[in-house]
Amino acid sequence: MPRPLRWFARVLTVLLALVLVLAGVVVYTVRKSFPQVDGSLRLPGLTSNVEIYRDKSGIPHIYADSAADLFMAQGFVHAQDRFFEMDFRRHLTAGRLSELFGASTLDNDKALRTMGWRRVAEQEVPELAQETRGYLDAYAKGVNAWLSANPNASDRSVEYSILKLQGGGGTPEKWTPVDSVAWLKAMAWDLRSNVEDEIDRALALTRLPRERVEQLYPGYPYDRHLPIVNEGTVLQGRFDQQAEPRLRGNRALADAAGTLADVPSTMSTADRSGAGSNSWVISGEYTTSGKPLLANDPHLSAQLPSVWYQAGLHCRKITEACPYDVTGFTFSGVPGVIIGHTDKIAWGFTNLGPDVADLFLEQVDGDTYLYKGSRLPVEAREEKIKVAGGKTVTITVKSTRHGPLINEVIPTAKPSGEANAVALQWTALTPGRTADAIFALNKAADWQEFKAAASLFDVPSQNLVYADTSGKIGYQAPGRIPVRANGDGTWPVPGWTGAYDWNPAPIPYDQLPSVEDPADGFIVTANNAVIDPERYKPLLTKDWSYGYRSERIRTLIKEAIKKGPIDAATMSEIQQDTSNGFAETLVPALMRVDLAGPSVQARDLLNGWDGEQGQDSAAAAYFNAVWRHVLTLTFDDDLPESARPTGGDRWYEVVRRLLEAPEDPFWDDTTTKNLTETRDDILRQALASAHQELADRLGEDVKAWRWGDLHRLELVHGSLGTSGIAPVEALFNRGPLPVGGGKDAVNATGWNVQSGYEITAVPSMRMVVDLSDLDKSRWINLTGASGHAFHGNYWDQAEAWARGDLLPMWSKPESVKKAAVHTLRLSP
Repeated sequence: MPRPLRWFARVLTVLLALVLVLAGVVVYTVRKSFPQVDGSLRLPGLTSNVEIYRDKSGIPHIYADSAADLFMAQGFVHAQDRFFEMDFRRHLTAGRLSELFGASTLDNDKALRTMGWRRVAEQEVPELAQETRGYLDAYAKGVNAWLSANPNASDRSVEYSILKLQGGGGTPEKWTPVDSVAWLKAMAWDLRSNVEDEIDRALALTRLPRERVEQLYPGYPYDRHLPIVNEGTVLQGRFDQQAEPRLRGNRALADAAGTLADVPSTMSTADRSGAGSNSWVISGEYTTSGKPLLANDPHLSAQLPSVWYQAGLHCRKITEACPYDVTGFTFSGVPGVIIGHTDKIAWGFTNLGPDVADLFLEQVDGDTYLYKGSRLPVEAREEKIKVAGGKTVTITVKSTRHGPLINEVIPTAKPSGEANAVALQWTALTPGRTADAIFALNKAADWQEFKAAASLFDVPSQNLVYADTSGKIGYQAPGRIPVRANGDGTWPVPGWTGAYDWNPAPIPYDQLPSVEDPADGFIVTANNAVIDPERYKPLLTKDWSYGYRSERIRTLIKEAIKKGPIDAATMSEIQQDTSNGFAETLVPALMRVDLAGPSVQARDLLNGWDGEQGQDSAAAAYFNAVWRHVLTLTFDDDLPESARPTGGDRWYEVVRRLLEAPEDPFWDDTTTKNLTETRDDILRQALASAHQELADRLGEDVKAWRWGDLHRLELVHGSLGTSGIAPVEALFNRGPLPVGGGKDAVNATGWNVQSGYEITAVPSMRMVVDLSDLDKSRWINLTGASGHAFHGNYWDQAEAWARGDLLPMWSKPESVKKAAVHTLRLSP
């Protein structure tokens, strides 16, 4: 046999052997890893019997006589369905992924060890309320009871068997309360405000003068997009909903500034594009039942299994010792419900996005750093990282008074000028009480108890919307938000002067914006500005999302109110809205450009287009392709790679203003010699390039193009889904699914213009709560209850999610039992 063929045969033999081995692993392991969901089991440590009812979607409702038994059973159930995910998460938060996956995750571990998430969690647990510590202990007992019943790693999940074949995995340790609390740090990191914006500004400054960088971070359009809170101000040290700012004359100045801001040369301040979510609540004044309706859909990275796990936690009899009757979305690995409803109240979260992290440039010399003219000792500690299949790696973590030095582990955080190091100061690196807040929310019975619970929610700072069965609606901004001596948190600052240090105390909770039963009769949050700075002086941030989603939701609510009373179906329809908020600005500009050739037929798709981005829309496919090329053609030549546009509503505002400045330098392509492009040159090229791209990908017939053929959701396993081994990826990944929407549509299916149209972020779940009858509430998860790859509930909700369907959110005992297809009884 010729040598190339012999080589090919060997490769093919190895691949076939791997496939056969994997097939054998799956056949042997997959069903052994499925949980027992019927019959009876003994669970040592319980004080009385517990019942677990599961519906056809595998969603468990747990009934117990004591709170400790309830959370112990929750730990057991989470472990049944999601233990590998839980184990992966604790390795992630502890900077120990290399123990599972080898050297490929070493850089990630170095970054996490440097920030010290787990070290903070270890400090946090002893400071929590005694009751909370007891519940965390009970939860851990439940997880460990499941571990004891499944002593072999291969019995727990297919993932462990795959890792064994690759020389990784190890033996899982017992679960601890610290493992649970550490995951809350990961949630805080995912919603960490504007660290990337600070870095991007600094990187852009290496290529552009400051005034041009600031063009890329325009101010929030308060004149077009309302903030969340439009009533009240801080009065006598407290936020007072009835009070009005005294300096009303400043409003005229603000309006004038808004007008001047339309002139590109005067642009300043910043935006926040990235993490998103929608929530809104409508008073019974406008609903069919006369009671409030509440909707929520947090936008997070798409992952399989979903970050959320649906569950109900019910004390059979509500007493002071067992006060829980709560249904909602949980995190596997964390006891309690994060978002959901009790028997009396409902709540939802969106990211408030305050600036809770700053980058301090430092002057380090050996083991000291400069601060206010003195040399102070650098704090240092060693971290040993075990590596599967390799040698243990030791790193030295260094910190200043401002936080850990991150420039060696986060490549984009580079020092400049007089500095040679970068420190990260972040509120989540100080022990807090968020775990206390979860249990307090889960038993809150009214607005005052809800506000008291919210006061404990340190990080991540969230917009909390509220509704209850008595008819009240409300909004509360919680969180530990720093007060700066100087600066606004938008740029890295010198640490050695001390001029930009944080005050010892954050903004007092009583001064944070709060509203109950507002005059509008509804409250909308979608990461837009919380409150106009003319009304409210403590600095929350300057990096908001720009209000395209929030204003669209407000518009749809107002239209629904005009048509008549609103019901839960209307709330769901609003969640599915795909309208592009920038189309009405960009399309007219595109239609005015002189254009010839085959691209004219493609542009005709936009003539009369309503801006809806349904998956079957040809116009949406072309518009988004044009938008992608507008951004890359306009900005990629001017910016370093990591600071280039990814899309989203900050860039809507940037381009909106540039459209009025056809000669602005950003339009010029700096890579072309002896030629200066203008606005219409770039728009014309974008129209032509988009047509050529889609013709190559989708065919010459422009009317046959479909947005969903480009904009697809691949459900990728959170750890092994990107292994690079095709048979392994095939075991765990699912999809793709065509989906409508877009990055800043209400149905916020995000994508990155730099890499393509594939979906990168999604409404990770959807929920609509009806406070007139909680059993009429509806919900959906992105994937499913199970983390076991071939279980029937692994991704059974995904297609319904993609269609925009919701499932019944049962919570009353009779409804739960009627819907149950499995019943498991746990006994002491």
